[in-house]
Amino acid sequence: MGDPKAFLTIRRQEAGYRPVYERITDYSEVEQTLNTHDRKLQASRCMDCGVPFCHWACPLGNKQPEWQDALYKGKWKEAYEILAATCDFPEFTGRICPALCEKSCVLKLSCDEPVTIRENEAAIIEAAFREGYVIPVMPQRNGKQVAVIGAGPAGLAAANQLNRKGYTVTLFDKAEAPGGLLRFGIPNFKLNKNIIDRRIQLLKAEGIRFEMNTTIDPTHLPEGFDAYCICTGAETPRDLLIPGRELKGIHFALEMLSQQNRIVEGQTFSKDKLVSAKGKKVLVIGGGDTGSDCIGTSIRQGAISVTQIEIMPQPPVGHNDATPWPQWPVVLKTTSSHEEGCTRRWSLTSNQFIGKNGKVTGVEVEQVEWTPSTDGGRPTMVPTGKKEIIEADIVLLAMGFLKPEQPEFPKNVFIAGDAATGASLVVRAMAGGRKIAAKIDNLIYD
Repeated sequence: MGDPKAFLTIRRQEAGYRPVYERITDYSEVEQTLNTHDRKLQASRCMDCGVPFCHWACPLGNKQPEWQDALYKGKWKEAYEILAATCDFPEFTGRICPALCEKSCVLKLSCDEPVTIRENEAAIIEAAFREGYVIPVMPQRNGKQVAVIGAGPAGLAAANQLNRKGYTVTLFDKAEAPGGLLRFGIPNFKLNKNIIDRRIQLLKAEGIRFEMNTTIDPTHLPEGFDAYCICTGAETPRDLLIPGRELKGIHFALEMLSQQNRIVEGQTFSKDKLVSAKGKKVLVIGGGDTGSDCIGTSIRQGAISVTQIEIMPQPPVGHNDATPWPQWPVVLKTTSSHEEGCTRRWSLTSNQFIGKNGKVTGVEVEQVEWTPSTDGGRPTMVPTGKKEIIEADIVLLAMGFLKPEQPEFPKNVFIAGDAATGASLVVRAMAGGRKIAAKIDNLIYD
């Protein structure tokens, strides 16, 4: 390491977000960037631990200490090459990954100031694009063809790896443009879609074929391919089947999020199909990242108020004895969208939707308590009888997705990403795509 004691004198410095009053007026990315000097100083804080827990925690197996050192020394191209060897799309993970690596950093344990690994990663890939280090790779073709069904993060990673190995890859997707949840689920204020387009153009230049607006039945796969990779994601949202579900104004989260992303890209929707929070009281049911995205989107659309409820109890602040380092800490998370203005409540179950003239006007909720299981399993929910009605003109269901049930496939058909595991992180989907690409390669050349 260039400065093995930098962590003793240099504090963690995050780039931070644009001011709230400014960012809620548009859909541009909320996160800012540090200047090159400060970014290199942040990289110098890496301790190059004997056991790199950051590497252990990363689903992709990124070699963080190596590229942190290169970044600190100003060797941007070397840093990019080390990073790109394990991560297909650092421009995605550098923006939206929850940074499992940082939570396992030794500096997280010792002083609660882990290295800014995610931000450093984003800085490296942006410098690589800016300086021309990212160029098309033209592999020698091996005469084999692979079909990848689904152009989300898993499908894109699998296609990229297979293409680099010499396969002729065709990527099918039912949507009008590739990206999956990266494009149609994650708001632009977290991931500008120009970032996706830039990568897609590179993949096309490297020879990957994209067939958009094409729905493929996994039980009737197109002929002519040596292998297939199913990366269709976890598409069925978890519903809330309680009385009043038929009322107008109750939507799945992705109905709003995907529509708003399309609107930002210039598409229009008729008034009767528009899912908008403008001038409305919004209730978001579900306390995860998707719910947070609904909050930020609702605020930008002009909501009067936003309330988010969660059935589970409020997590501890700062530290949780049940999830000690280097595990992912289950603690209270406050996102940029939460900072923009919303009421958050926990331990509430929804009993029924309340409506008038066929439209939702509120939700009857009930306080619950959670009692630990004697066998160490899932705790038991106990209703308390304390009920109230939360007023709402629009309700957004953000309670996760059901794990897809897959049929039996021939041995040359593989499943990757959320289609295999159920809904998870983008970084895990990418890791799954890479793993399946290697399995396909082993199958064909076994």
